[in-house]
Amino acid sequence: MESPLRLEVVVASTRPERFAPVVADWFLATARARPEFEVGVLDLRDITLPVELTETPAVAQFRDRIGAADAFVAVTSEYNHGYPASLKTALDSVKHEWRAKPIGFVSYGGLSGGLRAVEQLRQVVAELHMVPVRESVSFAQAKRRFDASGATDDRAAIDASARMLGQLAWWGRTLRGARAGDPYPG
Repeated sequence: MESPLRLEVVVASTRPERFAPVVADWFLATARARPEFEVGVLDLRDITLPVELTETPAVAQFRDRIGAADAFVAVTSEYNHGYPASLKTALDSVKHEWRAKPIGFVSYGGLSGGLRAVEQLRQVVAELHMVPVRESVSFAQAKRRFDASGATDDRAAIDASARMLGQLAWWGRTLRGARAGDPYPG
């Protein structure tokens, strides 16, 4: 049997009173219920990546985690119609390790549910030679979508997460095999 795919979930918001843990914890429980994934968390609040994009021990550790992963999901808020600067720094801190790997998005925010941030991210990850999967998960007015225990009854988000994880698994397996047989020419 094929080994599970290493899925790294990147939690983008670093604000002190962020809502990110509620959304991320729900998604992590959903992803961990899938046997095709071994799930890790890269919470950018806990990782010190220099905005100058210099080499540090934290950058080297981050690069190793990215290099070992088969797939990614970015859990991101939307601030002022865009994604957090911490996520841009994370994407720019590593180069080759992102390439030929799939990424999905779980977004949250006001009326748009973070979709404007995701549309910007799709352009950035394409430039990094990543494969953004078609399906994404979005929570408009996110604080109203979760109960006190962190559960949601948002059927659209629940269904979208299942489809997105299926697409990540397919692309993750396919690209892992391709990278093993013929390294990506980036």
